Amino acid sequence: MTGIEQTAVRALVKLEQVLPAHLRRRVSALGSATSTLPVAGPTVDPQHLTVIAAACRDSERLRFGYRSRDGSDSRREVEPHSLVNLGRRWYLVAWDRHRDDWRTFRLDRLARPTSTGVRFTPRKLPVKDPAAYVERSITSAPNRFEARLTLHAAADEITSRVPAHWGTVEPIDAGTCEYRTGDDDLRRLALRIAMLEVEFELHEPPELAEQLQSLADRLRRCAR
Repeated sequence: MTGIEQTAVRALVKLEQVLPAHLRRRVSALGSATSTLPVAGPTVDPQHLTVIAAACRDSERLRFGYRSRDGSDSRREVEPHSLVNLGRRWYLVAWDRHRDDWRTFRLDRLARPTSTGVRFTPRKLPVKDPAAYVERSITSAPNRFEARLTLHAAADEITSRVPAHWGTVEPIDAGTCEYRTGDDDLRRLALRIAMLEVEFELHEPPELAEQLQSLADRLRRCAR
């Protein structure tokens, strides 16, 4: 159910801690006997969520393995601040003790989170709230492909329909705006632009024009 993700995790953390052992076994049996339709995209272990949420609540340091977007593996020790749900992905906002800076971590790339039991004094985020920090870190992160387009639609119309982490929108005049967006996958980038459902001119990158043409040809064939 959209909009209750953070509330559900807080409730799950409390339940995990107060359930008697015999009830915990019954809940586990329910989970093992229940099937759901597969969710598109990466998934997160619920146990990871409860461990991390408890560490955020209790201000305890976390250790975990992490695989970055380029595939490199590392061990991290952080001061966890908040969990943020953005679309179908979960992010941890935390102070990275080795990098000496704030970082966001995708939970589906995170392995074996463990609380160290060491308490810390929470730091103040550099922005107003964790969700804003995650959105900023996603939109400012370098992508393999960066696109720039002129959209034949008012900026307000586009921003009302497009998630903030999809890119930036700047008005040109009353009926057009500049849209900048990026991704590591040209196919996803082409689909995102097609989903805007407006006329546009593509300025860059040239590789995206070929992908858009391929998508248009495929849809045209299927429609016939």
